[in-house]
Amino acid sequence: MNTPRSRQIVVAGAGIAGLTAAIAFARKGFSVQLYEQAPQIQEAGAGLQIPPNATRLLAALGALEHLLPAAIAPERIELRGAKRQKLLSSIELGARAETRWKAPYLVAHRADLQSALLARAQRDPDIRIVTGARVSDAALHARGATVSIDRKGRIDEVSCLLLVGADGVHSSVRGLGGGTPADRPSGYVAWRTTVRRDSRLGQALAEAMPQDAVTAFLHRRFHLVAYPLRGGSAVNLVAVTRADAGGKADAADHAPLSAAMRGLRGALATLADDAAPWTPWPISEVDPRISWTGEVGAALIGDAAHAMTPFAAQGAAMGIEDAVVLAELVAARPDDMPAALAAYEALRRPRVARAAARGRLNQRAYHAAGPMALGRNLVMRLRGERLAADLDWLYGYDALAEAKAALEKKAGREAAGR
Repeated sequence: MNTPRSRQIVVAGAGIAGLTAAIAFARKGFSVQLYEQAPQIQEAGAGLQIPPNATRLLAALGALEHLLPAAIAPERIELRGAKRQKLLSSIELGARAETRWKAPYLVAHRADLQSALLARAQRDPDIRIVTGARVSDAALHARGATVSIDRKGRIDEVSCLLLVGADGVHSSVRGLGGGTPADRPSGYVAWRTTVRRDSRLGQALAEAMPQDAVTAFLHRRFHLVAYPLRGGSAVNLVAVTRADAGGKADAADHAPLSAAMRGLRGALATLADDAAPWTPWPISEVDPRISWTGEVGAALIGDAAHAMTPFAAQGAAMGIEDAVVLAELVAARPDDMPAALAAYEALRRPRVARAAARGRLNQRAYHAAGPMALGRNLVMRLRGERLAADLDWLYGYDALAEAKAALEKKAGREAAGR
């Protein structure tokens, strides 16, 4: 790829945020080199909720069409108490989600979303994807960045206008040149597994919860989220519990989950044992005070910038929004990177902070105990259908439109000042 530095973007990390960034920048006329340190692109994890604020952007990027055959549009979100498993409240999705928020609410396997983005990226001749390669260093300067690429010990240098760090919560790009603080334990562990729908456990779960919904069971010691995957042939399960003092968990020992779920009834009574093995995923956060950009030459997106707890199911969506906004703002001001990067942080920080705050609110509600739980249940029952309205700011948000509006506002101010 013999492209002038002024049109070259380097992206570190080929996860959801990184692939989205590659597509978004290529659509704006940039040449993109995407480096992934793994020998092949594959996504760990299991299911993923993909809310309307993300799917509208996937549609704009031409990736949604690749995802839809593998995704499911649940009819609603159901909130239930885990002890008696009675319905507390629900939020209608399906066709109502598309009518209300102008985009679908989907669930899919994380690998299916990554595959959809990869398929879209591979269609674009301006995107070059290199596996088995990692960004090991970067020198930032007025004209952009000179990035060192480590490929099994061989170091190559690439010049670019911008280095985009999309390499996840344990980002190496985040620490380049400035010693930015590392991620930190959140105090929670997510336990993940999938169950075949036609198995004995799958059939028991079908009696405990609807097959066409995202169901959250709430309890003071944990919460459990379940929803269908891959055409309804499997059920995705993720349970979130408090972590031990070291913030670690052992994949061979799900005793902490069993202890958290002790005393339940029905299919949930023995679920921790019956659905084993579980994959424990210690949840990390990134200090919200860190800078997401260098003055020139580098920007962080997604979990590399602002990893958050999963209580609002917005982690992947925030990374998708970041990628699209960054590309839009840089494309408008490629010759003034300090202004473009400052605009990116100014637009994204309040949005990400509000999503993270929603997650903290959900955490307190989902794990409430005693009188707090009784109050939560009452509020959920009373609010009923108004719960959907509470999410309009989150699901109805159009990050691309907001970026364009910010550019128009800035242009108006500049014109008025002439």
